[in-house]
Amino acid sequence: MKLTESSSTATESSFSTLALREALINNLTSLGYNTMTPIQAESLPMMLKGDDVIAQAKTGSGKTAAFGLALLNRLRVENHAVQALVLCPTRELAEQVSQALRQLARLMPNVKVLNLSGGMPMKFQLDSLKHDAHIIVGTPGRVQKHLDKQTLSLNKLQILVLDEADRMLDMGFFDAISDIIKLCPKQRQTLLFSATYPAGIKKLASEFMQNPQRVIAEETHTELNIEQIFYKVNRQADKLPLLKSLLRHYQPTSTLIFCNTKEQTTQLAALLAKDGFSATALNGDMEQIERDAAIIRFKNQSCAILVATDVAARGLDIKELPAVINFDLAFEHDVHIHRIGRTGRAGSKGLALSLTTGADGQRLCAIEEGLGHAINWGKPSDLNATHNPALSPEMITLWLNAGRKDKIRPSDILGALTKDAKLAGEMVGKIDIAALCSYVAVHRSQAEIAFNYFKNGKLKGRKVNVKKLS
Repeated sequence: MKLTESSSTATESSFSTLALREALINNLTSLGYNTMTPIQAESLPMMLKGDDVIAQAKTGSGKTAAFGLALLNRLRVENHAVQALVLCPTRELAEQVSQALRQLARLMPNVKVLNLSGGMPMKFQLDSLKHDAHIIVGTPGRVQKHLDKQTLSLNKLQILVLDEADRMLDMGFFDAISDIIKLCPKQRQTLLFSATYPAGIKKLASEFMQNPQRVIAEETHTELNIEQIFYKVNRQADKLPLLKSLLRHYQPTSTLIFCNTKEQTTQLAALLAKDGFSATALNGDMEQIERDAAIIRFKNQSCAILVATDVAARGLDIKELPAVINFDLAFEHDVHIHRIGRTGRAGSKGLALSLTTGADGQRLCAIEEGLGHAINWGKPSDLNATHNPALSPEMITLWLNAGRKDKIRPSDILGALTKDAKLAGEMVGKIDIAALCSYVAVHRSQAEIAFNYFKNGKLKGRKVNVKKLS
């Protein structure tokens, strides 16, 4: 396998310089996407030529738009067969990618994108597969299941995308990915995106890619955007009181807290909630509907604190995240950088706080070596947390048992709340439509009015069940 490598130092450039179809250029302009991010500027010309590409890029770098434009540019809508497959580590990321592809394809009529992920009813997916999807986005386990049942064919596949491939390998999907690739045509384009470049990625590339070009994208934010502070405690048991003091001192409106085990996320979220903090857990042991609700509540600012593992938080892309806290230090330096890189985006100042004990010496040395300077240590005695209460989120999320299958659109929910329930438009926050249900964030002061409206009224002419998520 021949591997060509380049490091991204590309300047900003226009999408109009690329050999993209007119509908994609016009849509990018309408969406306000005028200049490419480093990963897009480096990888898109290669992908549009048909090269296999390995792109090392973090969440939030613009990688989804990069491979999305490449596969949509090659797509032939008149060919009613699966032409592109995007494999993702989690259903949350698969749904995020599906939505991004639909948005990019807005001006290309009749493009069908289908999400085949675990946690969703098989019957709904089987019915959808009968209508000839052009692009499949899914998790390895569920895609493999459909291939085994012969309800999905990849005979006409032209492009295979492995998104966040390092996390898929971390989750034990190497064999599933290998089995899926063996059922793909040999004459295809393979695009691999990964935040890190471990041995497993090299093995995948050597076995299944043809002369791949490798792109390493620099971070779109710099260390100057993120204030990193480390706090040391004597024992693991001392971390919780310190965490509460940090939350009360800094008062971040949204905080992503990382733990290294699934059990810890549940325990820590419960302990924080018991002390008045708006906190919820996110881990792989939760039911899918619970995971969806946790992510949506955090994104729409009706939950202030999300306590997660690295795998569960993968694909969680929030443009403005005030703070990241490492309750446990990551085992690898790359993972630490990926964690803290979720804050300090879009030109805003970020805050990354890390809690450590004496057992973290080796990891701290790796972090310090990566920084190129001494770690900034904070003093717990300097925290002014005594009189600060736990913050309450401004929004509350309502769950409705009607979604895409019921032809519900965000405008239907917004219209019901503003026209019928008489809420001011600014009182309604983010609206998320899933296949079988919907979520809407409403300002806390108006949540009872909205809840009662849906409880007693109708949505698009039909009665719906409604719940407050807390």
